[in-house]
Amino acid sequence: MNISPTEMKRAASAQPQHPPAEPNGSEILIKCLQAENVKFLWGYPGGAVLYIYDALYKQDTIEHVLVRHEQAAVHAADGYARATGEVGVALVTSGPGVTNAVTGIATAYMDSIPMVIITGQVPTPAIGLDAFQECDTVGITRPIVKHNFLVKDVRELAMTMKKAFHIARTGRPGPVVVDIPKDVSMAKASFYYPERVEMRSYNPVRKGHGGQIRKAVQLLLSAKRPYIYTGGGVVLGNASAELREIAELLGYPVTSTLMGLGAMPASDPKFLGMLGMHGTYEANMTMQHCDVLLAVGARFDDRVIGNPKHFASVERKIIHVDIDPSSISKRVRVDIPIVGDVKDVLQELIAQIREAQLKPDKAVISTWWGQINEWRKRDCLAFKNSTEVIKPQLVVQTLWELTKDSDAYVTSDVGQHQMWAAQYYRFEEPRRWINSGGLGTMGVGLPYAMGIKLAKPEADVFCITGEGSIQMCIQELSTCLQYKTPVKIISLNNRYLGMVRQWQQIDYGGRYSHSYMDALPDFVKLAEAYGHVGLLVEKPSDVEGALREAIRLKDRTVFLDIRTDPTENVWPMVQAGKGISEMLLGSEDL
Repeated sequence: MNISPTEMKRAASAQPQHPPAEPNGSEILIKCLQAENVKFLWGYPGGAVLYIYDALYKQDTIEHVLVRHEQAAVHAADGYARATGEVGVALVTSGPGVTNAVTGIATAYMDSIPMVIITGQVPTPAIGLDAFQECDTVGITRPIVKHNFLVKDVRELAMTMKKAFHIARTGRPGPVVVDIPKDVSMAKASFYYPERVEMRSYNPVRKGHGGQIRKAVQLLLSAKRPYIYTGGGVVLGNASAELREIAELLGYPVTSTLMGLGAMPASDPKFLGMLGMHGTYEANMTMQHCDVLLAVGARFDDRVIGNPKHFASVERKIIHVDIDPSSISKRVRVDIPIVGDVKDVLQELIAQIREAQLKPDKAVISTWWGQINEWRKRDCLAFKNSTEVIKPQLVVQTLWELTKDSDAYVTSDVGQHQMWAAQYYRFEEPRRWINSGGLGTMGVGLPYAMGIKLAKPEADVFCITGEGSIQMCIQELSTCLQYKTPVKIISLNNRYLGMVRQWQQIDYGGRYSHSYMDALPDFVKLAEAYGHVGLLVEKPSDVEGALREAIRLKDRTVFLDIRTDPTENVWPMVQAGKGISEMLLGSEDL
């Protein structure tokens, strides 16, 4: 018997209709991440997040990266966020998974990095009963996050995730923790992901106050000794183009904090280099003696201005632009505060400067540049090279020479090597210099490099590190092999915890208490054991060749164990408690 299509449809409609099965909390979480266009998720499984990992197994749009330690999961997501400007996402289990992640969360918080960290939690009925692998995630992370959530009802999960991403990426960015109990991850609910979210208690200001901007313009244009001081906020706010335009428009000198390097091209003659504890002589002297200071996305922190009383001893007018009102007048009294998104505020400043009748006095500004150029003549970054022992500055300079025409990314750990990288690698673009500034976290360099390499597979990614820092997350060499992230590790191996040794030499009478590494591994064999290439470099004449070889091996992770001068110090240096212009320029000043 032939049945017509119409009859078939009628018969089908007569059958009882079953509504589609509701997703569980873990599937809702994955749908939320997909809605946010998350491409990579760094994590480590455990009992409290097994439903989430089961949901990850059933999808193919998000690549999960299995790290070897939860700290590295957060660092890698952090590095990805710094290089791309997107929200980095990490996933860890409850208890020790959370506590292992704390250092990574605090690192991102101190540098205002947009991140969402998803943490597993014991089932809601067990919370507070000292259950296996339980800890108070909300309590532990509260001081080191922009916000955190404990999701107790699966019906609130989607909205919570929307809020988490919104909070992480808007205003002053920062990490947000979402704690998900295991029973919530398995409970079922309908899924709806809102297109936008509004929170009555969270409305960051974007536009700067027009009256304040007008005052700032008048002050800038009448300055005799102006200076533009920039920080990480310019990079995070994607305001590099605006910074360059205002510097070109005014012809004023520019400096940058450690976190702001690359926002202004290092090759621009108006750029005086990094300022602060290990900043250039000209940058620090200009900071101390300027009469009008435009501070953009910077915090006047202790590593930048040294002793606040010394800094305040010279009278100057300060304009401070920042997205976070709590950062303004926190350490230094400000004359014209402007709260707003740095990109928006700089655009408005540029527009008003162009329209203003008043123009900078070229003769007065030329005299100011004359003084700055006298300070520049000190050539404070000059170092005495050697044919016998490798100078760490030489390594960084050589790396820059070999990569300056390519789109290279440089990560570092923390210590002397970090400062040499900041001083001698001349960054031309933002988001190419990735390091831990505020918290000063050893061990970040390799995970940062992994995260960046996944985001930028065609770029060369270099991790400048030391033999102390690299050992803190060295297990991630295994992750590099599994996920094919061929990064280049440049270890400036001086057999010391270098910055600790330098301080002990200068401030502690040369008493080198536990700063010497007595038992180091054979890093070449260690790299090879992890499936990578290891190169030992012991002669200055071999540095360039080894770096060229590492770059040539595009598809391999290469570990360069470069034996550097153990006595070399970072100069200039401002000692703790000293003023920004009270610099030690070399061992002769000791």
